[in-house]
Order: sequence, then structure tokens, then C-alpha cells
Amino acid sequence: MTGFLKVGIAAGGFAILLFLMGTVPQSGKKQRPNIVYILADDLGYGDVSANNPGGQIKTPNIDKLASQGMRFTDAHSPSSVCTPTRYGLLTGRYPWRSRLPVGVLRGYSRTLIEANRPTVASLLKSNGYQTAVVGKWHLGLDWQVLPGHEALLATDGYGIKSDMNPDHIDFSRNPSQGPTTVGFDYSYILPASLDMPPYCYLENQQLTELPTGYTKGNSLESGFTGPFWREGKMAPSFDFYDVLPRFVDRATAFLRKQTTQKPFFLYLPLAAPHTPWMPTKTYAGKSKAGEYGDFVQQVDAAVGEVLNTLDESGLSGNTIVIFASDNGPYWRESFVNRFNHKAAGEFRGMKGDAFEGGHRIPFVVRWPGKVKPGSISAATTTLTNLMATCREIIGEKDKTAIPEDSYSILPVLLGKSKEVPEQPAVVHSSSLGFFAIRQGDWKLIEGLGSGGFTDPKEIKPQAGEPAGQLYNLATDVAETRNLYQQNPEKVRELTDLLAKIRQSKTRLETGAKQ
Repeated sequence: MTGFLKVGIAAGGFAILLFLMGTVPQSGKKQRPNIVYILADDLGYGDVSANNPGGQIKTPNIDKLASQGMRFTDAHSPSSVCTPTRYGLLTGRYPWRSRLPVGVLRGYSRTLIEANRPTVASLLKSNGYQTAVVGKWHLGLDWQVLPGHEALLATDGYGIKSDMNPDHIDFSRNPSQGPTTVGFDYSYILPASLDMPPYCYLENQQLTELPTGYTKGNSLESGFTGPFWREGKMAPSFDFYDVLPRFVDRATAFLRKQTTQKPFFLYLPLAAPHTPWMPTKTYAGKSKAGEYGDFVQQVDAAVGEVLNTLDESGLSGNTIVIFASDNGPYWRESFVNRFNHKAAGEFRGMKGDAFEGGHRIPFVVRWPGKVKPGSISAATTTLTNLMATCREIIGEKDKTAIPEDSYSILPVLLGKSKEVPEQPAVVHSSSLGFFAIRQGDWKLIEGLGSGGFTDPKEIKPQAGEPAGQLYNLATDVAETRNLYQQNPEKVRELTDLLAKIRQSKTRLETGAKQ
């Protein structure tokens, strides 16, 4: 065999090896990164053991992800409850700009994302990505109605501010709007939270089984904890224990079908550890924080399965993995005392609240070769920043479609900045509609009380008392000292900035430092 032939065979063998490893460049162009976004449901900042080593829950897979990427200590959801955050995440707009400025949708709600509204999915799809959503949707579906009820669809707020009547829905017909119409090529979803009917799945906006069964609900007197779910329609074969494993199976099946020829975006909004807290037998009793802690550890194992699939499929090297939660935990003070576990970490409050515990969330980003492993960022960021970050990653130049409230965190991820450039502030909204604005060390809450689930929820100020709350988080991260009356200039400054953001129709590029 000649030397030339040997070299040729060796080169060919090397090319084959590169192909099998998924590293062959496409037509000389640098391949865009895949994106996997895992969104836990009601997971607290302190439920991740990397954030709270002294907690009673262990999350080795999420911790490993953090050790391989960047862990954020000051990341926030735009709202303290489910639906609004999901709207903000996918659209890059604060949720109070939507048709549902306060509250959440239900399983019989109509789609909240406006027609023709750009989303992260539609952005990536238009740039050559294969897009998929597997998991809890909770952004509404335009269910079709039975003959004779069409006029209801023209009623103001029907299906948004009030639920559709399930007896008026024609379940034999596919919803006219949902994941498919906002940019997802493939979808396998639960309509809303796992404790809200109808209990069923839709694949590509078609019911996999009609909800002809019925459940009387479970643990209805538990105070929305434990194995709680509401009564209502369900598919006859629906199994609450099977939901989390099923979503993981569908997500990993999608990943195994992917190749290096086309980038993909997988949005995986898990329905856990939101109620019902129903860990499978494998995880029951594995934590020291009761059913909730066990369920969190099952969520962690689910994250591990997704990461292992990426590794086994040779996709990890060119995949950005983002892990976050949609809001803080539903974890009462009595549970903190009972289990000696602070699900919200050192922060005050819980899900629903304007306090930090309601919206400060675990947030981790891994991007091999780009994000420094084991890095920790104190940059203040919010989940609405996904859209702008994706735009910068893929090199989108069209500035006319930049959403109002999204700023790229790419410079932070790459270690080029310690704060999010151009972001004027971060705004939160509580379950009762309290607004909070954060800039630098200062946080202003419009109103007194938690604004959410923690008592007292709302306090009417008496004569001589402050009208709102002002905290310096640098010295008082637990929000125990209200400085509203001592710092009128800071109150006025943040109040004016909040008003400016709320009134703005375009993105504010103030360059204000955080």
C-alpha cells in the first residue's frame, strides 16, 4: 500500500470519526448551538443544594450542571406565579403587558400569547431551528366550542379572565391555537398545572385521549399541598404518578432523533414539584423534606436523564442547557420549622409574593467551551431576557422585533460583563398584582404586605405609615427593615423608573448600572 493511499485512508477514517462525533462543520459555516431549556415548576432557590448546602434536599444532577457552567445567585422570574412567567419567558415581555395582567390561566383557558406575537420558538424556527415543547403549557389553548356557543368567543375576557365552560367545548376537534401557532414544530403538553383539569395530554395540539373520565379531586382540604388536585374531567388512562416520567421520556425521545445537521430548541417545562406532590416509589422517602422534598429529588433525577441523553447522543458539546424555575416554592413557614428546610433559601416569603422568596429562583447555564465551568454570577437578571440572549447568540440583526423587556445576558455568560448591559432594572409582579422594581441594591415594592400567599397579604397604611416598602438587599437580603420613609429620594427615583418602564412601548436602553 502506497504512503499516499495510507494517508487517504487515515484521513477518511478521521472524517468518519468526526462525523460520528457530530463535529463535522456544515458547508464551512459554524454550527449554531442547540438550546435545551428546563423549567421546573414551583422550585425554590433553596431547594437546589448548590444554593443551599445545609438544606434537607439533595440535587446532585443540578449541582453537577452548575459545576459545568454558570450558577446565578440573583436571577428572577418576572412573576411569582406560573402563567405570567411562562408568557414573559417566551415573549420577552413583562406579563402585565398581556391580556391577563394579574393572575393565572386554568386548563380551559384560551391562548394568552397574542396572534403573530414573536416568541423565542418562532425566532429560532425562522432561523433554521427544529423547535419542540414537552411539558406543562399553562398558556391557554383556543379550544373549539360546540355548535350554538360561538357567540361566547366574542365575549370580552372569555377564556382569559374567566374560564371557558368545559361543557361548551368540542374536544373532538383540535384547538385552533396553541404551541403550534407560536412557533413549535412539535409539542406534547399538559394544558395547565397538574392540579387543574382537564387531566389529559395533547400532541401537536391534538388530544391523545378524550377527557371522558372524571375525578372528584384529591386532598382537597390540604391547603393546596401534598397529593392535591382539583376535581374535573380527565382522560380515562391518566395517571398522576406517570406525568413527570412521561415528559422525560418524550423529551429524551426528541433528543435522540436530533442530528448535527440542524440545530434544535427544546423547551421542557416540567409540571413538578408543583402539586400534587406525588413522587414515585423510587423516590418516596429519599429526602428529609417530606413528599415535596422527595418530588424535588425526582425532578433532579429527571434533569440527570436529559443530560445523560445529550451525552449519549453526542450532543452535549454544542448544546446550551438552561435550568430555571418559574417562581418561588409553595412552602409555608410551618414547613420550614417542621422539616428544617428553607425552600426559598435565606429569602423572605414564598410563591405568589412580591418578596424575594416569590421570584428569586435557581438559574444555571451550561455552554461547553463558552461558559466557564464552576463560575458564579451575581448579575441581576430575569427570565424575560431569554429572547434577547437568543437573538444575540444566533446573530439576529432585525432590531424592529426586539421585545420591550428583554436584554441579552450573553456578555455575562462569556465573562465579558458582570452585569446585564443596557438593562435599566428588573420588574416583578406578585399574584395580587403588587409591582416591585429592583435596581442595584435597592428594591421597591408598591404596597404593604406580601402581595401574594404569605400573611398578611395586603395592609392598608395608616396615617403616618409608609405607603410601600423599600429594602437595601446588600445589607438586608431578608427584607426585614423597611427604609421607605428614610429614603424618599430613592423611593421617588424607583417609582419614576417603574412608571417609565410600564408606560414604555419599546425597550429602554438607558445603560443604567445595576
